[in-house]
Amino acid sequence: MPTYTYMTRCDGCGQCVDICPADIMHIDPVYRRSYNIEPNFCWECYSCVKACPQHAIDVRGYADFAPLGHSVRVLREEEHGSIAWKVRYRDGRLKEFRFPIRTTPWDSITPPTAYAAPDRAALDSPLLAHEPEALYLAALPVPQGRV
Repeated sequence: MPTYTYMTRCDGCGQCVDICPADIMHIDPVYRRSYNIEPNFCWECYSCVKACPQHAIDVRGYADFAPLGHSVRVLREEEHGSIAWKVRYRDGRLKEFRFPIRTTPWDSITPPTAYAAPDRAALDSPLLAHEPEALYLAALPVPQGRV
């Protein structure tokens, strides 16, 4: 479900542009409002929806999920620490979902700058940087039947 911006709500702050991993949210230079330059390339991560302080970014539902005549509203509720989804179908049915914004406390994640740079052997390893110690494990689990 690609994103789109309600131009009347957007104030052009650019938070959606800063957070978009696909680099497809842009600010129109004339109107100073955000827009999705290529909806087909949207990763559907909804980072822009969650970051927008004006609640100006919404999503378009796919026909198999929410047929024509529907609306999908996404609302970030920082006071509750949640993202609320409201889907209204054209026959009047309403579905509401609520999910936590985070599963860890704010500022509890160690930033990448706090870790030492990996050595050459680590760069050749299939493990991610600083695994397993960054995951607070002695070793990563090995699937049964493998050594």
